[in-house]
Amino acid sequence: MTMKWLAKLRRKQIIGAGTFLVLLAGGWYWYSGAAQKPQDSAVRPIMVTRANIEEVVTSQGKLEAKQYVDVGTQVSGQLKKIHVDIGDTVKKGQLLAEIDPRVYQAQVEQNLKRNQNLITANAVSQQALQETESQAAVARAQVDSIAAQIQETESNLKASRTNLGFTKIYAPMDGSVTTLPTKEGQTLNANQTTPTVMQVANLDVMTVRAQVAEADVTRLKENMPAYFTTLGNSETRWAGKVRQVLPSPQIVNDVVLYDVLIDVNNEGRKLMTGMTTQVFFIFGKADNALVLPAEVLTRRAAKEDNDKGKAYRVTVLTDKGREQRVIHVGLLTRTQAEVIDGLQEGEKVAGNRPAGTGNQNNQANNQQRGNGAAQRPVRGPQL
Repeated sequence: MTMKWLAKLRRKQIIGAGTFLVLLAGGWYWYSGAAQKPQDSAVRPIMVTRANIEEVVTSQGKLEAKQYVDVGTQVSGQLKKIHVDIGDTVKKGQLLAEIDPRVYQAQVEQNLKRNQNLITANAVSQQALQETESQAAVARAQVDSIAAQIQETESNLKASRTNLGFTKIYAPMDGSVTTLPTKEGQTLNANQTTPTVMQVANLDVMTVRAQVAEADVTRLKENMPAYFTTLGNSETRWAGKVRQVLPSPQIVNDVVLYDVLIDVNNEGRKLMTGMTTQVFFIFGKADNALVLPAEVLTRRAAKEDNDKGKAYRVTVLTDKGREQRVIHVGLLTRTQAEVIDGLQEGEKVAGNRPAGTGNQNNQANNQQRGNGAAQRPVRGPQL
């Protein structure tokens, strides 16, 4: 019994020792081989190439007509007739709608009749003033009173005729009917607020109302070039310029945003009010420029800055080995940097990049929306 137990124990020890040796050999292999490969491939040569580059800031926006008028009514009453519909093109002075004029016609007739009666009474008083000396004082007072009443009645008559004219609503400008919130037969009350009957807008020139974060708005200026795409057509770029940066902010979910207005010609009437836009404000643009991935700019050399741009230290890979060099950078996006001096096309720079990647991805992103919406690299440049 004892001999069997000892044999069993020795067999377990042999198996345990064998397992330990296998694990030890596997660990040595990983350390000497597989674990060393990432270190050997951590530094990758990145070639300086040429490409188009844009430095932009992006934001979201909405389209609206640059010029529009909310057409209202100055008198109360029932909306008798609407002569246009949404989408109709109208000319300035064209009849758009009518309010029931009967109440205001009655007021005009009443004031006109009263005015005629007062004129007749005034003529009688004038005659009495000329007849006897004793009736002169009384007649003179009557004349003055009737004259004042005639003046008041004429004023009321003029107001009534004006209100009667307001029952016809005319187009204040050339444009298109964009909204029509009222219906025929609806009663409008103009005593408290002016009711909006419809909106007429000029759709030939549109305005993008872009919301820009406070961190970027200070860099925007009037007449700065910009372009945008719409949600339904991201391939078409609409170019325009910044017309105005509104000084009053809007706070949305504790984020401070400023409205920036951009005007654009609406060719073919393809742009419509309310469309969602992706806006790109262009700070700088260079075609066929020397570029590097922004991820290699990890060592800032601020003391070497000059009029050409910001200075960075990079490691250049040459035939003789590695060389430390100061370069100057102009335009800088999230993915690419414009090289002003310090490097030539075709030279290679050491950068931390996984194996199998090159400049092709950055060049492809650069050809799209100026790298404004490109993904942020793992490690960006030091500013």
